[in-house]
Amino acid sequence: MKSLFVFHSPPGPCGYLPDRTWTLRYELVGELTATEYEARMAAGWRKFGRSLFRPECPNCTDCQPLRIDPNRFVPGKTMKRVKKLNSGALTLTIAEPSVTAEKLELHDRFHRFQSDSKGWPFHGEKSASDYSDSFVDNPFPVEEWRYELDGRLAGIGYVDALPASLSMIYFFYDPELRDRSLGTFNVLKGLDEAKRRKLGHVYLGYFVDGCRSLEYKARFGPNEVYHWETKRWIARESSE
Repeated sequence: MKSLFVFHSPPGPCGYLPDRTWTLRYELVGELTATEYEARMAAGWRKFGRSLFRPECPNCTDCQPLRIDPNRFVPGKTMKRVKKLNSGALTLTIAEPSVTAEKLELHDRFHRFQSDSKGWPFHGEKSASDYSDSFVDNPFPVEEWRYELDGRLAGIGYVDALPASLSMIYFFYDPELRDRSLGTFNVLKGLDEAKRRKLGHVYLGYFVDGCRSLEYKARFGPNEVYHWETKRWIARESSE
């Protein structure tokens, strides 16, 4: 691993719980292997591109990394319906990440919808350079999961394929297809793929109780959450 520099964001309104104050620790890396990142992720870190980050808030530890053992996962009734609805209709292609006008347009349309419906901040259209920094330029190979419906781009997911796990980095989809619950379907596909590859965990990033955009992760279970004080993963059941 080659670390370029480390910095902390200044305290500000939390992006998950607006009544709280958060501080994030960032580390920009020039070199990082999949094995090294897997060890960092098991200690609560996440990444976009070459930027690792983790919360280091002075008075709150509610951002809990969450992971699932694909061999113990038990889908609920709603998840079974989502899988049945999409399995025969959607086509998944796994390839190397790239930037295209089609992906940029879908990304912006998704975030505008999330801003209107859930109050997400929208900072304007994402440039090709910013998109590349987030999803394409990585210190080790990352998978791009492209979902199509009748030849039309329906969703894009980015996945870290690690020695013993998959990490679901980010997913966005066509808001006109929101009734298909494509976010849920993407996680289900990740669990299926991890099981097929004989991997031990699927990481879903941070779960925050009380954050509408992140609470869905708790429905996938049984799962484990990372306890910051003890530095241990604690088993919990799903909430579906």
